[in-house]
Amino acid sequence: MAGLVRRAARTAAPIAIAFATSLVTPAQAATSDISPADTAWMIVATALVLMMTIPGLALFYSGMVRKKNVLATMAQSLAAVTMISILWVAFGYSLAFVGDGPWLGTLDRWFLAGMTMDSVHPGAKTIPEALFMLYQMTFAIITVALVAGSVADRMRFSAYLLFSIGWFIFVYIPLAHWVWGGGFLGSMGVLDFAGGLVVHLSAGTGGLVAATVMGRRYGYGSENLSPFDLSLAVMGTGLLWVGWFGFNGGSALAANSRAVMAIIATHLAACAGALTWGAIEWSTRRKPSVLGMISGAVAGLGTITPASGYVAPWHGIVIGIVAGAICYWACTWLKQRFNYDDSLDVFGVHGIGGLTGTLLAGVFATSAIGGTSGLFENHPQQVLIQLYGIAVTFVWSGGATFILLKLVGLFVPLRVSKEHELEGLDISQHGEALQ
Repeated sequence: MAGLVRRAARTAAPIAIAFATSLVTPAQAATSDISPADTAWMIVATALVLMMTIPGLALFYSGMVRKKNVLATMAQSLAAVTMISILWVAFGYSLAFVGDGPWLGTLDRWFLAGMTMDSVHPGAKTIPEALFMLYQMTFAIITVALVAGSVADRMRFSAYLLFSIGWFIFVYIPLAHWVWGGGFLGSMGVLDFAGGLVVHLSAGTGGLVAATVMGRRYGYGSENLSPFDLSLAVMGTGLLWVGWFGFNGGSALAANSRAVMAIIATHLAACAGALTWGAIEWSTRRKPSVLGMISGAVAGLGTITPASGYVAPWHGIVIGIVAGAICYWACTWLKQRFNYDDSLDVFGVHGIGGLTGTLLAGVFATSAIGGTSGLFENHPQQVLIQLYGIAVTFVWSGGATFILLKLVGLFVPLRVSKEHELEGLDISQHGEALQ
């Protein structure tokens, strides 16, 4: 009897396995391409990048304005998160990353139409497409939020909302597609691992144009416009710094060695940038300021961004040193020379940093890490390709920003009245104030 039972069990086992296999749906079978490790890492990276805007950028920016504008500055970051998230799901993701046209994507994923739990994007086949969409959303959010720093203390909140929507549609979406979504810049080989062009140069250029169109703040150059609470800015810097690990490391779109190398280069660049900026101040002003050190750190982070997935860790130190020096120059001599009021130095730090980092990616790119060689590996053409990407981004972002501001100005005043600016945007725009 025992023998019969054992023989029956052996016979039934293959039948049971075959039956169970027949119950697996095509959708379940497709999940075999999705890596749990990559998915877990990208969920963390997405959270880190969102943290960069709220609370990171909100604290960083609000700590550098005057007390009467702290809440208004935070409100701009919060508004960017809420508006851009919905617009990204509605059409932004589809236009930026669906389809491979040279200029713009399609609306096939309008409100995520056709996206399933198991679908994947061609550029990120080991994570769910929904996660790829969400990760890219956080980049769009912080790019729009960055621009606000150039016009802090004086832009009407209603104008900011309209401008942000237009800037997202006409500047960010096209650039994201051109570089990352199968557009003409990516196809010709422009290197931008995590946003030197798409995020930093575009935001910095847009900020410069906006600051010029809006005009200088009342009292600029004659009154004390010192930061209200640098401790907030330091905390914001720390959150940005940690969040940048998801920003650059996550751009590998997988839990792999390239992500680790990008994170190491990112951290070292931030360290070198902070030290360099502080050292310059120490030698010229005899005291290294806290504002200078955190500015140097953010300059290093922004400058390494486009190169982070293409260069060796020690390159991060070199790029950070260059970032600290050139961004210090842009925020002091260059700003004074042309007398523009970029309130929180978005152009000087992010614009110049993004430009410099994009160019240096073409210099230091290492084939063993990113699969592309730069100038130091006998591929000087890459520098020319990078310069072309810089020129396109600068012209497009600057021109579109100027036109958008003029159009918005036809509907609502761009700037608050002199009385409201002197009173503070917290009260005049939001009816609230810090005590």
